[in-house]
Amino acid sequence: MRIAVIGLGEAGATYARGLQERGADVVGFDVRLELHDVRSASSAAEAASGADVVLSLVRADAALGVAGEVAPVLGDAVFADLNTGSAALKLELEGVIGDSFADVAVMAPVARAGVHTRLLTSGPGATRFEEAVSGFDVPIELVSSTSGDAAGLKLLRSVFVKGLAAVAFEAYVAADQRGVGDWILAEMAGELGPDGAELIEHLLAGTRRHAERRLHEMQAAREHLASVGTPTWMTEASAHWLERIAADSEA
Repeated sequence: MRIAVIGLGEAGATYARGLQERGADVVGFDVRLELHDVRSASSAAEAASGADVVLSLVRADAALGVAGEVAPVLGDAVFADLNTGSAALKLELEGVIGDSFADVAVMAPVARAGVHTRLLTSGPGATRFEEAVSGFDVPIELVSSTSGDAAGLKLLRSVFVKGLAAVAFEAYVAADQRGVGDWILAEMAGELGPDGAELIEHLLAGTRRHAERRLHEMQAAREHLASVGTPTWMTEASAHWLERIAADSEA
């Protein structure tokens, strides 16, 4: 099976290498970089041409551009969008791709479990995508045939997980200002059970490293909550924290 991976950042590179190790014929493309151990194409369209499955792992604001570029050469290939975006964006992407589109939600940081990271999928091409990748030991759950359903579920989870990270940051920053940062880290870890220390470390370190991307994710979550008519108070607060952390990392 030939799989095209478009976007070779942390997640894209992990999937490209992991699927190749499991026997897939992988070709990758990224506008900024190449992987020395994965065959590269000179454009997204070249990577997608002749593929059975196309994985899009670019930023959400580039997703429509990628879809538009590869749509004319897809043939019978499944186009799976793994970017974190709103349900509305996923529906737009389906409009570009058609019945071969699969909305795929990546439910945890790929750096932890690689291709064993849990996925949700929905959309008209979801069943075909599930059948294509499950043979590579990729855990995947079929949600529905409606694009945006998988994305919406991930965004609901993000409200909790990114909100938890924001609360941890708020407590830690205040405690560190008083010189008791290590104490509050131990307290938070204790409240979260046997793996609490590791979880807190993941929340704080991951948020620092990916603050800008997670800010866009929370903006999409806010849009999703607003679309169903529920409050966005905690989501707004989480977005404020991510905005500050992203700004601090650029300083």
